[in-house]
Amino acid sequence: MIEILKAILLGIVQGITEWLPISSTGHMILVDEFISLNFSDVFVNTFLVVIQFGSILAVVTLYFNKLNPFSTKKTLTQKKDTISLWIKVIIAIIPSGIVGVLFEDKIDELFFNPITVAIALIIYGVIMIFIEGGRKSSKVKDFKSITYQLAFAIGIFQCLALIPGTSRSGSTIIGAILLGTSRYIATEFSFFMAVPTMLGASALKLLKAGFNFSSFEWLVLGVGSLIAYIVSIFAIKFLLDYIRKNDFKSFGYYRIVLGILVLGYFYFV
Repeated sequence: MIEILKAILLGIVQGITEWLPISSTGHMILVDEFISLNFSDVFVNTFLVVIQFGSILAVVTLYFNKLNPFSTKKTLTQKKDTISLWIKVIIAIIPSGIVGVLFEDKIDELFFNPITVAIALIIYGVIMIFIEGGRKSSKVKDFKSITYQLAFAIGIFQCLALIPGTSRSGSTIIGAILLGTSRYIATEFSFFMAVPTMLGASALKLLKAGFNFSSFEWLVLGVGSLIAYIVSIFAIKFLLDYIRKNDFKSFGYYRIVLGILVLGYFYFV
């Protein structure tokens, strides 16, 4: 029962932090330091990645019509636009997909620790504040204006998120804004990139683990994913409403404060 409660808490953390630019993996690593799941390292590492599948389903649920090129409610032009959007999303995930497959084990070995998370939280918090402070007007205000070259460039920024604490949504949103997109388009495009990215990462982890888990471990994974799905629905709606009226500076300050607290804890406690 205790492990189920831990999975629920981790699901809540995942659902909130996956979509806000504050690093879900970073938060999951930190939370796991204090409420570690009592399972094998293989299962825990798989859990921390595969739980993101619940967050994926939240995007699919909220944007089902927008992302469905076969919707009977769409005109032929709208269906073509949806297919074009998916092509751009696929192009955008190519860089991180290649780097992730080639270097995932090495990245986990070198960077999957609280100190790396803390440093990444602080560095990218500063970058976020700096970018928002000098931000100019956006040139790209709709998905049609995102070229294939721009999509690929945004995807390069997503490679930064392979280091825990960076934030997948944060790196892609910051990158897209730097490249001239509006906050809203940058945020939604980041959501869409998450679907194949996180699905691929989850599938890769499960394949490496060999699906060799006990029935109770599958239950824990299922509970965590379900909670992540429910919480993600609210987190996505909150962020979209928030950026209509605010910038990302507050997230930058949050990252810096959290990073400092983490460094203080692991160095002095």
